[in-house]
Amino acid sequence: MMLIFTFPPLLVAVLSCVYLHLAKKSDDEEKETRVLATWRKPMLVKGPLGIVTGIELAFLVMFVVLLFWSLFTYFSSSFKSIDATDPNGIRWQLKLDLGGLWLGLVGNICLTLLFFPVARGSAVLQFFGLTSEGSIKYHIWLGHAVMTFFTAHGICYIVYWALMGQMSQMLKWSRSEISNVAGEISLLAGLGLWATTFPRIRRKMFELFFYTHYLYIVFVVFFVFHVGFTYACYMLPGFYLFLVDRYLRFLQSRRHVRLLSARILPAAGQTLELSFSKSPGLKYSPTSVLFLNVPGISKLQWHPFTVTSNSSLETDELSVVIKGEGKWTKKLYEMVSSSAAADHHFDVSVEGPYGPASTDFLRHETLVMISGGSGIAPFISIIRDLIFTSSHLQLKTPRLILISSFKTTADLAMLHLLLPITAASSAATANLRLTIEAYITREKQAAATSPFHNNNVRTKWFKPSPTHAPISPILGPTASWLWLAAVVSSSFLAFLVIIGILTGYYIYPEGKKSGELGFPMALTAFLYMLVLCACVAAASSGAFLWNKRKSGRDQTIQIRNVEGATPTAGGSPVGGGAVYEMTEELESLPLRTIEEATNLHYGVRPNLRKLLVEYCTEGGSTGVMVSGPAGLRHEAAAICSSGLADDSLQFESISFSW
Repeated sequence: MMLIFTFPPLLVAVLSCVYLHLAKKSDDEEKETRVLATWRKPMLVKGPLGIVTGIELAFLVMFVVLLFWSLFTYFSSSFKSIDATDPNGIRWQLKLDLGGLWLGLVGNICLTLLFFPVARGSAVLQFFGLTSEGSIKYHIWLGHAVMTFFTAHGICYIVYWALMGQMSQMLKWSRSEISNVAGEISLLAGLGLWATTFPRIRRKMFELFFYTHYLYIVFVVFFVFHVGFTYACYMLPGFYLFLVDRYLRFLQSRRHVRLLSARILPAAGQTLELSFSKSPGLKYSPTSVLFLNVPGISKLQWHPFTVTSNSSLETDELSVVIKGEGKWTKKLYEMVSSSAAADHHFDVSVEGPYGPASTDFLRHETLVMISGGSGIAPFISIIRDLIFTSSHLQLKTPRLILISSFKTTADLAMLHLLLPITAASSAATANLRLTIEAYITREKQAAATSPFHNNNVRTKWFKPSPTHAPISPILGPTASWLWLAAVVSSSFLAFLVIIGILTGYYIYPEGKKSGELGFPMALTAFLYMLVLCACVAAASSGAFLWNKRKSGRDQTIQIRNVEGATPTAGGSPVGGGAVYEMTEELESLPLRTIEEATNLHYGVRPNLRKLLVEYCTEGGSTGVMVSGPAGLRHEAAAICSSGLADDSLQFESISFSW
């Protein structure tokens, strides 16, 4: 049973790792993307599901049909049998009993897929062209479906027991059958988790949402106790890949990383750009996401931020943009910007980065990027990637149109982050065809002086603890996908061997001694889960430590180089030499380029329909990427799906639902 339910999905995961290791971009893949352009257009824009493309809608319809077909099959066959027998005139009570069972079985179908979207480093997501942030909505849809079916399942049984005078069944923990108490505990944990996932609660009380999500551990463990390990193998593949991914992330986050510098933009809503040291072997795609944990604020909270640097252009640094919009980010801004930051080491842990396996912006003649507020962050990484493509690879890049909305002129300071603070990067932008349309919505007229000249941007350089390390790929820079395949396959093989020995030499003999009672089902499930976790931990730790030892020497050399490269000229040390204030000479180089490319519009919002129609009539493919509030994304999606420009407008939404 375990092999039937778990082997095929895990085989797909392993083969996906091998494919991602070997795969390279080809012309055939680009042609396929163009053929599927129509299917990737938004089909649903407004509503509870948000923006849904044609492909997503097709799979969603098929999945819903599967659920209803399963319900119809279960209900019709069992109800016909009850109608034929009608024992003791309790026909409808029996239907309620079996109805609860079938609802639980259909809920298991949803549970089977629930954990696939949240395995951030899984090869399965990237094999299908998905990203972790883009897949979160699938996890949300499945989560609502799981809890709806399981809640209905529990209510049916409680009502049935009440009508039949069998409420004592709620306290039943069977030795060899279904455990009702375990199911009730699992359901209560799921309900507690589910209650905080609705948008209003999640946005207003994010910490409550974050901490209650740890109830998934209680939910899964007692679900396995409830149904037994063998039946739980329905959902094992997704949870197994999630478990491998979660433990690898745990290993990565154990060591604090080296914070190099911070660009501080006090005017732009308390915005920071943090730059970390990274190993040159760490490669990532534009629009990737890095999760940060600052123990000085909270040891448990992890927050995702867009990576703004380019791994090829900035080989030794990785940068993220953070805007002070919540308690955690505002506290971080205070810690970094205050003078007290010089008096202690700044401890930061990371997970990631996670992003698409590859991107192909060059297939477009024009790339329109629409942002609102801090939504500009993903486009910083795209612009820097195209700077590298233009200057180093000598390839023609698409015309870039950045349409950004800001509340006040002070928020224009976000544009300072578009380019790295190096003279070389400023020279590399010569061939970049960049136009910025900046809309200041809450001011009617321009100030007397240029907003780009009122520059309060500061750069602080840190000297962290010698124990801090550069961000590096957790399973090595060259064969990380093969290492992941080895971890998944070896840990699962070890699990099968060990439980085979455990069952043959302990569980089966002990159960035979107990006679009809058999070996306790809950204890069997506990032992199997313990072995499963041990095998995942052993295989993951072995791969991690091997790669860590292999890359240790390179990291030591890099740390010394970074320490030697910390700027001491052109700036004065602050706070005993731990932080350096950088002069504005380097800042002004990219700033002049940005100012020349920017058109300012005061007191109005961008007319997206007019602008998009204008750009798509210039000929060729026009990529439209949107990052920002839901209303902005919905407006752009509606325009792209309206058929104004046939298939020349190719829409992509960038949103984060954590």
